[in-house]
Amino acid sequence: MALLINPHRGVGLPDLWDAEPVLPATDAGAVAALLARCPAAAETPLLDAPGLAAQAGVAHLHLKDETGRMGLGSFKALGAAYAIARQADAAGGDAAIALNGRCFIAASAGNHGLSVAVGARMFGARAVIVLAESVPESFADRLRGKGAEVVRAGAIYEDSMAEAMRLADANGWTLLSDSSWPGYTDLPFRVMEGYLQMAAEAGRQMPEPPSHIFLQAGVGGLAAAVAGYARRIWGDAPRIVVVEPEAAPALFESVRAGRVVTTKGPVSDMGRLDCKEPSLIALAGLARDADAFLAIGEAAAHEAVSQLAGIGISTTPSGAAGVAGLFAPGLGMSPDARVLAIISETGETA
Repeated sequence: MALLINPHRGVGLPDLWDAEPVLPATDAGAVAALLARCPAAAETPLLDAPGLAAQAGVAHLHLKDETGRMGLGSFKALGAAYAIARQADAAGGDAAIALNGRCFIAASAGNHGLSVAVGARMFGARAVIVLAESVPESFADRLRGKGAEVVRAGAIYEDSMAEAMRLADANGWTLLSDSSWPGYTDLPFRVMEGYLQMAAEAGRQMPEPPSHIFLQAGVGGLAAAVAGYARRIWGDAPRIVVVEPEAAPALFESVRAGRVVTTKGPVSDMGRLDCKEPSLIALAGLARDADAFLAIGEAAAHEAVSQLAGIGISTTPSGAAGVAGLFAPGLGMSPDARVLAIISETGETA
């Protein structure tokens, strides 16, 4: 385990950008308005976990449970599908065929691909999802079941991303990534904007403002969206801790260096978080909004999965990583702390 106190808190890293900075959206109104037209877009619950709170030595632990989100089992259902829906809305006409002839391609370490597949099918478009060899075939079958075409490329997520970019350029397809980099920010900005629905729900559901928020991160989209919204509604009071695998501490190392850093490491069991380079927009937002970055080991994530199973929540090491962060030693948690964490995906079909 390693802990980094953010030296850029409140200021961020403005030198990341050669042009005008792009920071995460914080207004959830547009997302709510579009999702209101989707029958599957029901609110997910905020659960109280008094037993786990007692084990962690804190007063309250509230868990935003995304395991049932829109029938896809992950918060990511809110992202790519929302970005595609915005394009269909702009196209006008019959929504079911609004994007006929378009092809969206994405690399995915998991649930982002499902969101792309469902969004594309909903509006008459084609979806191609590129998976690394480390992604289980059972997940590839789930994608095919949602109408996507699956391409395998490379050993790790970064390899699949490179192939998705190549295929997009070669075929004139629309690359729809949940990460961002210089020159590619518009669509990932919208993907992250979709995640604000989850943050807005949690904000309404919390009985009182949290003192601490633990947010798992891969490229950082979830963490940056929730952190930005939390600062909007609760100000500087909550202490926000970003949790990453020790095998892929991309945000941790980038914040420490003050620039984008590509990390190296073994494959993590926190597969959805096993991303070696951060999203530029997410890094910019979290460098400003997060108080600390925490890198945790594999055993800690698996222990959190077991703890959550004990209270009836089925998730994965990725989905449990925020809770695992709460249990990390040496954080100095106050016994009156009120903690918010997110169970980001189900363990039933992941």
